[in-house]
Amino acid sequence: MTIAMSPLEREAFLAGVHVGVLSVDDPGHAPLTVPVWYAYEAGGTVDVVTRRENLKARRLRAAGRGSLCVQNETPPYGYVSVEGPVTEIVDPVLPESPRAMAYRYLGPEFGELYLAATKDDAPNSVMFRLAPERWRTADFAKQYG
Repeated sequence: MTIAMSPLEREAFLAGVHVGVLSVDDPGHAPLTVPVWYAYEAGGTVDVVTRRENLKARRLRAAGRGSLCVQNETPPYGYVSVEGPVTEIVDPVLPESPRAMAYRYLGPEFGELYLAATKDDAPNSVMFRLAPERWRTADFAKQYG
């Protein structure tokens, strides 16, 4: 019995609402590993919005690739990890992208509060699109039949 997810299962899992953990090469150090909000639709790219000049953005530009891991934090446990190249850098970010991300994670009411609180950061935002090339998955619920 395998606990690996099928392509359809892994894409549906990644499209779910999870806080991702992004890892990027950071020469001379262990990889930079930080929690992020992200957007993903089956067959598409993993989209991460961040400030244009923060460490995460600088490392993604330099490395040209990254990895993202998302998981269930309660039983039955499962995870999807993807790795791939940065295929596009969207700069500037259109206002619809941060709004969609805030609504995805916080809902409309708290999403609007978040957008209002971070409005000064919006002009300094950039979106990185990573194309999933390498997948690692596990669905531990499959152990129980």
